[in-house]
Amino acid sequence: MLRRKTYFVGFLTALSLIASGALAATSDVYRSTPVIARLITAQNGVAPGSRSLAAGLDLTISEGWKTYWRTPGEVGTPPRVDWSGSTNIAEVDFQWPAPERFTAFGIQNFGYHGEVVFPLRITLKQPGTAARLHAAVSLLVCSDICVPEDFVLTLDLPPGSGIDQTSADRIARFVDKVPQMAPVPRITSAQFHVDDAARSLTVALRSTKAFDAPDIFPEAGDGVTFGAPDIRLGEDGRLLWARLPILSSGPPETPRITVTDGDTRAFTVPATKVASAPAPPFRLATRRTGAGMLAGIAALAFLGGLILNVMPCVLPVLSIKFSSVLRHGSEDRPRIRRGFLAAAAGVLTFMWALAAVLYGLKWAGVSVGWGLQFQNPVFLAGLIVVMTVFSGNLLGAFEISLPSRLQTWMANNGGGDFATGLFAAVMATPCSAPLLGTAIAFALAGRGLDIAVIFTALGLGLALPYLLVAAWPGVVTCLPKPGRWMLLVKVVLGLMLLATLGWLVWVMSGVAGPWTALIVLALALSVTGLLSLSRLSPGPRLSGAALLVAVTLVAAPFVSTPAASPAPDGSALAWQSFARAEIARQVSGGQVVFVDVTADWCLTCKANKALVLERDPVRTALSADGITLMQADWTRPDESIARYLESFDRYGIPFNVVYGPGAPEGIVLSEILTDRSVLKALDRATLPN
Repeated sequence: MLRRKTYFVGFLTALSLIASGALAATSDVYRSTPVIARLITAQNGVAPGSRSLAAGLDLTISEGWKTYWRTPGEVGTPPRVDWSGSTNIAEVDFQWPAPERFTAFGIQNFGYHGEVVFPLRITLKQPGTAARLHAAVSLLVCSDICVPEDFVLTLDLPPGSGIDQTSADRIARFVDKVPQMAPVPRITSAQFHVDDAARSLTVALRSTKAFDAPDIFPEAGDGVTFGAPDIRLGEDGRLLWARLPILSSGPPETPRITVTDGDTRAFTVPATKVASAPAPPFRLATRRTGAGMLAGIAALAFLGGLILNVMPCVLPVLSIKFSSVLRHGSEDRPRIRRGFLAAAAGVLTFMWALAAVLYGLKWAGVSVGWGLQFQNPVFLAGLIVVMTVFSGNLLGAFEISLPSRLQTWMANNGGGDFATGLFAAVMATPCSAPLLGTAIAFALAGRGLDIAVIFTALGLGLALPYLLVAAWPGVVTCLPKPGRWMLLVKVVLGLMLLATLGWLVWVMSGVAGPWTALIVLALALSVTGLLSLSRLSPGPRLSGAALLVAVTLVAAPFVSTPAASPAPDGSALAWQSFARAEIARQVSGGQVVFVDVTADWCLTCKANKALVLERDPVRTALSADGITLMQADWTRPDESIARYLESFDRYGIPFNVVYGPGAPEGIVLSEILTDRSVLKALDRATLPN
């Protein structure tokens, strides 16, 4: 192919040396709003003895429109040309100039805008005799909508020898953009690796000439598409390393790799498969952040953390801490200060540990996000056991008696209070508060310093109630004196924890299945039962038995079936499964698409549905004709959903976005939905009449 391209260029150069004042041969012109198309040839006719012609399919594409490369990306179709109506044409070699990368609807596409000439190397059946080109062209051009263009171009070439310099130069300019084929000068090796789950492709190419601004376009068979590449350079720019997510199902074929490097070069090479993925050559490139911007985002994180204290996932734990003051009395201010400082330290310790883990996972190339530990069944199992034991303790089923020395040490050093703060921070992660999404996205898309600062600010906001009491321990004197009413408080708090436990078991059934959730629940109840029944007096035994029955009754309905969206009925919203490529198709057809990324463990998501999406006037608006509802369930790990969120620089949920002819790139909504914000976004996304 390299030899063929070189010959093509040489052929055009030779033609350009032939002097002629004749006009260039062009076909009839097809015109529409998005595209103007014609056939052009460097020759005005077929020279005596000539066996080939240099031609091109010349497209002028209107501003804001594009058409596609031979491998279009996640959506789109490449141009197709049927030459069957031609005369004296033996073969047409259709060549593809190097593509550009487009991103629309969060989807990767490859193609052309402005203008493009597809070079045509035409071989004649009968050299030196007249020929007729008949091109039946099928073309897809897209902007806010996609329009299929089907047209026929014809061009008659009589015997003759005239050459037009303008057409020859135009064709030659786009021949130079056609990627060189193997063997490619200066490329010494090309390797690829596909992981065992066929979720990512890693490519490494070495060149004796340093890369400057490369982009990479792998092709691996019909139906195999790739997401945006993570491209890195090493060895003074001579090593190109790239990792691309595989978006389609099934293992890809041996890929053909096309690389563009600015306007300096483009080439296509086959790659050799290697047993292990080539290592990235250097650290992740990160943005530079001004101190002012970092301080502003840290303030948002602080406010988001503060708001988390009143979310249903954190409030029960915070209440438990304040109830402990009532239990022990409010006279010992130094002890109160130590306890609340220890709780604040527990919050910050968890946030720092979480920041370190997320940075490490990001460094390793793993998808990261807020609350993703709730996708882990082992984490959920441990949390269910702890929550069951906490509930039993609050309901009076048992008292955990630690050795006296350990109790003294924990009282003096705040060990129990530290654990309470740690637990509060853990329970905060399935919730999302206003301002929190922006701060988390900024942190996880940035440097290690950004992650450390933002998560510290978040922890300080979450720990602020503890810090305020530690600063002014006298505030606890405003609380009522201990008495029998505290038993009622303990029962209420215990029931709140039981409700949280039921929710955790439900989440577990969605993540790991109902039988796994039942086994974990049985284990948790067994632990609690043993602690309760270990006491000799009958009262605690009855309390323990009552706890077992209560928890079973609360949790059983949730684990009878895996967590799933309800089947559509006359009153429920008709959600479709999330299909990223389908968004573009729906919007191209004039539809408005509302995307909801949710999970069973996301309490804020549930609140948005109950308070906004499933209540009028929003429910009526979402049920209207012309609106497609897509729901992405992130209860379990899903790389496609994680990559979709990352395309918006988001790493947590809830996440809602509205697409439409009036908003093809999408309108991202706040974490906390309101009727007004949803209705306004739907109105903006609808193309005005």
